[in-house]
Amino acid sequence: MTHANMMNNYFNPNSVYTKKDFRRHFRMRLHVFEHLLRDVQQVNPYFRQKWDKAGRPGFSPHQKVTVALRIMTYSSPTNSIDETHGMFEFTCLDTFEQFCNTIVQVYKDEYLSEPNQEDLNRLLHKAEDRGFLGMIRSLDCKHWDWKNYPTGWQRGFSEKSRKPTVMLKAVASYDTWI
Repeated sequence: MTHANMMNNYFNPNSVYTKKDFRRHFRMRLHVFEHLLRDVQQVNPYFRQKWDKAGRPGFSPHQKVTVALRIMTYSSPTNSIDETHGMFEFTCLDTFEQFCNTIVQVYKDEYLSEPNQEDLNRLLHKAEDRGFLGMIRSLDCKHWDWKNYPTGWQRGFSEKSRKPTVMLKAVASYDTWI
């Protein structure tokens, strides 16, 4: 999918898909995507538009963030992204790595910190006020197959399937503090 196609489908006024379609396809609201896009562009020059030596534009910030989110959200193999977005496997993996590193850099202090005892007490108190006693639980988790893992780490990252995986576990409070 070219940049122009993507813009016409999702981001331009009077786009082909509605905001409801965007949320279904991207698994987030449009304003959240735009916020992520703005933040990663400000922090990491990788996500800014560049031109090659012939003066042709490279992948747009929208394309790079979309590819990273597709890999993360749908566990899309990079060869399928090559077919749909025209981005080769190496570039997909590089984009995904840049995106993940940038997201951690931008949001770690606000969203990725471990709760301390004060945080847990506050969350438990709020949950109890709402009638949910002792409610600190994992909301969701996702396993990703880890293809190129260091073989020495295989035992520590393998589960029942005997394939090495990495797991992301999300825990959120009533105010979406993760």
